[in-house]
Amino acid sequence: MDKFLKRKSMVNEETSQREKSNLELQHVPLKKSQVEINLDDLQSDPGLRVKISNYDPNDREKVRRAYLQKGPCQPRNHNFPQRKIGKASRRFCPSWFNEFGNWLEYSISKDAAFCLCCYLFRPDFGKQVGGDSFTSVGFTNWKKKEIFVKHVGSSNSAHNQAWQKCVDLMKESQHIEVALTRQTEQARNLYRVRLTASVDCIRFLLRQGLAFRGHNESESSFNQGNFLELLKFVADHNEDIKNAVLQNAPENNQLISPEIQKDIVNAACLETTNAILNELGDEVFAMLVDESRDISDKEQMAIALRYVNLRGIVVERFLGIAHDGDTSSLSLKKAIESLLSYYGLSIARIRGQGYDGASNMRGEFNGLKSLILKDNPFAYYVHCFAHQLQLTIVAVAKNHLQVASLFNLVAIVVKVVGGSCKRQDIFREKRMAEVKKALGNGEIFSGRGLNQESGFKKAGDTRWGSHYDTLMSLIVHFSIVLDVLEYVVEDGAHSEQKAEAAGLLDSLETFDFAFTLHLLKSILGVTNELSQILQRKNQDIVNAMIQVKVSKKRLQLMRDNGWDDLLNEVMMFCNCHDIVIPDMNEVRVLKGRSRRKAPIVTNLHYYKVSLFYEVLDMQLQELNDRFTEVNTELLLCMECLSPENLFSAFDKEKLLQFAKFYPADFSSIEILALGNQLDNYFMDMNSSKEFANLKGIGSLARELVETRRDIVYPLVYKLIKLALVLPVATATVERAFSAMKIVKNRLRNQMGDRWLNDCLVTFIEKEVFDTIDNELILRRFQNMCTRREFL
Repeated sequence: MDKFLKRKSMVNEETSQREKSNLELQHVPLKKSQVEINLDDLQSDPGLRVKISNYDPNDREKVRRAYLQKGPCQPRNHNFPQRKIGKASRRFCPSWFNEFGNWLEYSISKDAAFCLCCYLFRPDFGKQVGGDSFTSVGFTNWKKKEIFVKHVGSSNSAHNQAWQKCVDLMKESQHIEVALTRQTEQARNLYRVRLTASVDCIRFLLRQGLAFRGHNESESSFNQGNFLELLKFVADHNEDIKNAVLQNAPENNQLISPEIQKDIVNAACLETTNAILNELGDEVFAMLVDESRDISDKEQMAIALRYVNLRGIVVERFLGIAHDGDTSSLSLKKAIESLLSYYGLSIARIRGQGYDGASNMRGEFNGLKSLILKDNPFAYYVHCFAHQLQLTIVAVAKNHLQVASLFNLVAIVVKVVGGSCKRQDIFREKRMAEVKKALGNGEIFSGRGLNQESGFKKAGDTRWGSHYDTLMSLIVHFSIVLDVLEYVVEDGAHSEQKAEAAGLLDSLETFDFAFTLHLLKSILGVTNELSQILQRKNQDIVNAMIQVKVSKKRLQLMRDNGWDDLLNEVMMFCNCHDIVIPDMNEVRVLKGRSRRKAPIVTNLHYYKVSLFYEVLDMQLQELNDRFTEVNTELLLCMECLSPENLFSAFDKEKLLQFAKFYPADFSSIEILALGNQLDNYFMDMNSSKEFANLKGIGSLARELVETRRDIVYPLVYKLIKLALVLPVATATVERAFSAMKIVKNRLRNQMGDRWLNDCLVTFIEKEVFDTIDNELILRRFQNMCTRREFL
């Protein structure tokens, strides 16, 4: 007996120590205190949760309410592992979620089943079937499904008592506090008007990405911040709102405190995200990830989802941001898993991953791509096409001496011309004079949006299309740039400035500069158009591959037949700006070499061979090297789905091979059925007029849904969705970072991560946010703040 008591004591100590460590991981105070619990960080996995009794008594109801709002942890698309039970291998069956959906939970970490309501309200007296199996240990005997029914028990069982407590907790009208403070109908109506007014004001600020708070929000302040000023403006124009808000509201229930504002924003964010998840449903998706620093130098990771909605349209939606000080690939994976788990998503549903190619994301062995592929081998990686295209431009700019010199010179010109307010004023005045002159001569026309003020864009290696925009600006404003540089030469403040401007004038007014400028403009014009196509949200990878091939053909055509057109264009430019045109048959001495050792070449040979052919060959070579994905077997199989030219690319064997890349989506039986379905599908498509002139598999998917052929050919449609899900570019997350610069700016550089995420989701996904009814936001806010004391 002593041995038993000693062993039991040791077990209790081990259990206590394990619960203590779990509490520390979840930031739960070890001693009962009034420390605030962060409800957003509550553990979703039931196998990793701490007992409710370990929370402070004042916090337990908040924790219970938070878990009930989230609902049971039910990873329906998880790849449930098998375990040996008796002589057979068995596993958890996801259909049990449908049968016991209001309480059954599954722990991925423990491969065990739990009961949510018993975890929250299990009484301390008596025993029920399963003991602690459904609350702390976890039920794992998959052979005995009847235990679930026994666990529920009769109407007076411990489980049903716990479930009734859950129902009562979520019914605000049954709370003692509500019963003791019942208000009149008039007071409730005023409260609703007051809350709706706050929600409407917050809606406006969120859509515009504006700040909420003011530096001084006291009643004596002339500017109390955007939220309060907007609320006063609305009240002044609506008598009903005026009678319910601000001074006319109870001092402890004005619904204007910063905490209330953040709760309403959080409710709006959760409803917006919930609408996105409802649109996603149980479909597979691709994940787009990128990193960037915000204004306060915190590394933020943005995550977007790419999927096909019920109308057959490819959609890319912003899911949220996650801050992680450690930017290692393992840490990034944990942050992604945490965010996906918070919204009830699983890595097992990922069918594509797209990054910009950074080493911590793309690494072959330790990168984020490889770590996710270990968990899900069907999450195929595609390097962002737009980023690859930008790398080809940067590679040429750095590896060719003349091109590198051009971009260095242009960067200095941009810096000098925009170096002072006086020079910028001169630039604008000269631009305005040119526009007036051209309008008078009939060279250009006036109209809305035409002839706007424009300046230089600084070229950057990471800004897509910036090199092309900079060169176009210089060509259009070339004469104005010369005038500004002449002004600096004459009236510069220092001799160094004058010397620099004089040197720039000498370099710009040369045929070498003009030729290289127009050559790069023509080449980048082709790649810039391709970049714009690749950044479309609904772009599919098959069409992207086609567009890459088209761009290569255009560059090859330019190399073969574009010399004369380019030379004529450069000569016209030189004649317009009084630039000396050299004799193409004269001998040219190459710079940087001894005259004795330099090869004897003519100007024609130099410009045509050493510049024109060489730069184009480098660009074509870089495109071939960067876009290696177009040659992979997976993408070659996908090309057979293209509907162009009456489905001329259709190949049944390749499409069957394509299905075998996704064994989680196509069983061996379904692959056999797919063969017959493909035959019927091909005959149907060729005989239907609706599918005769389709361009791209995106339009094919939409047409299949509109004609309800997606129901007739479900396996073929599943193939098409898998092809559409594969990402093309990370433009969506890049746009998220642009939005982040608007929302978290210099004046709002102290925004917390949760506050920033809530504002970004509603600001970026305006289309979804606008569909959210106020009633949904009000209801979620009420559930969140039932027991909060309104200030």
